[in-house]
Parts: sequence; structure tokens; C-alpha cells
Amino acid sequence: MTDPRPTLTSPDAITSLARTPWGGRRIRALKARSGVALPGDFPIGESWELSLDATLPSRVDGGRTLADVVAEAPRAWTGGALEDAELLVKLLDADDDLSVQVHPADGDARLGPTESGKPECWYVVDASPGAAIYLGFSPGVSRRGVEDAVRGPELARCLHRVEVQPGDFFVIPPGTPHAIGRGVFVVEPQRVRPGRSGVTYRFYDWDRTYDSTGRVTPHGARRTLHVEAALAVVDFEGPRGDTLLRAVHRRTGRAGSGDARVEWLAGAASGGLSTPDFRVARLSGTGTLRVPGTGLRAVTVLDGEVEADGVVAGPGRTLALPSVWDGSLGVRDAHAILSEVPARAAR
Repeated sequence: MTDPRPTLTSPDAITSLARTPWGGRRIRALKARSGVALPGDFPIGESWELSLDATLPSRVDGGRTLADVVAEAPRAWTGGALEDAELLVKLLDADDDLSVQVHPADGDARLGPTESGKPECWYVVDASPGAAIYLGFSPGVSRRGVEDAVRGPELARCLHRVEVQPGDFFVIPPGTPHAIGRGVFVVEPQRVRPGRSGVTYRFYDWDRTYDSTGRVTPHGARRTLHVEAALAVVDFEGPRGDTLLRAVHRRTGRAGSGDARVEWLAGAASGGLSTPDFRVARLSGTGTLRVPGTGLRAVTVLDGEVEADGVVAGPGRTLALPSVWDGSLGVRDAHAILSEVPARAAR
């Protein structure tokens, strides 16, 4: 069997309005620049750019799922076993505040046999003036204070609000309450174990009610909350406020033009934030780049073009790069995010 080569993932693995009722119009607009006409005319909250999850799988090679392709040659794709294919990459467009939520760590005793922790990170592609994220509880907020506030709008006052701008990058540790605010558009790499579902516990959903299609209405139903489970996994002893921000945030500004450039955002010995879960880099400019890795990689294009072995990805498209592929990327006026969950042997 010949080694697998770089391949484009399907551009239309999008969530329904009922699943992501807070979605906007920027995912449609981005993909339209590559000639992709997404079905329907509803707001889109997420596009699953690289996914081995059966819920919303990436498809390649004329309709086959990426999961099936990887399963045929797992070592070549992941650098290890099929279980090393832990990367999930999304585009996420928030036209309204997302629910306040928290993810457990992989080793949490409350996880079932089909569940996984969900470490994630955010690269801010675009942000409306004054747009923000919520990251952890503010210094001085106690567990009792959260318990008293959690079922109402007072919870927002317990959260550390951080205004963002394009080029901001955040690593979200397990046990950290968080929410993406309205007006923020991100690339979201996640680590989810294959064959399992990444677990999210919601604290609060801003008192919104929805109809069966996901549209906000005063006569609808509230989304399910998981208050007790969320409280149980929060790291109340961890860093908060500016102390947390210094550990998990990098501000890079807008992507530059000129010669081709790799800027490591996380997980690289040469720079970026420290995390065992990801290697993330921003690719920009025009020229040729080498991006060695140990696992399955994704290159999600936001502007310009990225080419690998003759396969070209434009805005809103993602290239899947097998572990064994060690060629060069051709970039032209590019702005793209490289994401990888390193093979277990390399962590």
C-alpha cells in the first residue's frame, strides 16, 4: 500500500440551527470565496473542518469518511494507532453569546466509557469592536458565590471578561469555565478521543428559550443545563484573572504578508504556549514552508491559498496531512492555521 497523501476535507460538515442557535453568517461568506455554496440560508454556528466523529464526519475521496480512510492505514495517518487520531478542528462563528460551560479532564471519574475530555484552543479570526470571551471565574469568587449566582444572569458577573482582537490565541484548560461572546469568529482545534464524545457541561445559557428549530422565542424551551456536574469539575484552586491569562493567551495581531512564515502559537519547543495537547501554528505570506509533525495535521485556510502535493485549499477549506507526509506547503498570500494533536509517543 502506498503512503497516504494530503487531501481536502469536505466543506459542508455544518451544524444545524437547532444545534448551534447562536450562529452567524461568516462561515458561509468565507467558504463562498472558494466557490462553496452551503445548503440552506440559516445562520451557521460551526463547520467541522477535520472530524473523525460519526456525529458530523469529514468526508474525502469521493464521499468516504476520513475516519474510514485513517482506519485503513492508522500508523501512516497518525504516527501510531487509530486511537491517536484525536484531532477535531472547527470553524465557530458566534453571532450571540455561547453558553457558559466547562469540560472535564480525560481522567475524570464521572466520564462514561463512550465519553472523553475535550481540551480545546481558540484562534480569533475576526471580532466585532468590543467583542469578548469569558475565561474562568474572577479572582475572589468562591464556589458558594457561584452556586448562588449560577441559575441567573448574576453568573456573568462572576466571570473574567477578556476583550479580543484578530490574532488572539487561547488554550482552554479542562476545568476552566468559559464562553465565546457574540461577535467572535474562531478556529477551534479540540482533542477528542476517537469513538467517544467530548463532554460539555453547561452552567448557564443567558435565560434564552428556543423553538424546535433553534430560533430564540419567548415561548420556547430552555437548553439543558448541567449545573451540579459543571461545579464538580471546575478547578476552583487554579489560577484566575490576569494570572490565568498570562499562561493561556498569546496576542499575535493580524497575519502579515511578505515572505512565507510559521508562527508557533502552542506546543512547539521553538515557541508558543505550553500544552501537551496541541501543536498549533499560524502560516502566512507567500513562499514555501516545512511543517514537520508526528500526528495527523490539519491546515485550515482563512485567506489566500495553501498547496500540498498539487492539492490546493482556498478560504474556508481544510487540508488533512498524514503523519508520514513530510513535504513542503506552498503558500500564496496565505493566512492559515495548522493544528495537530501529537502522537502519544511524542507527548
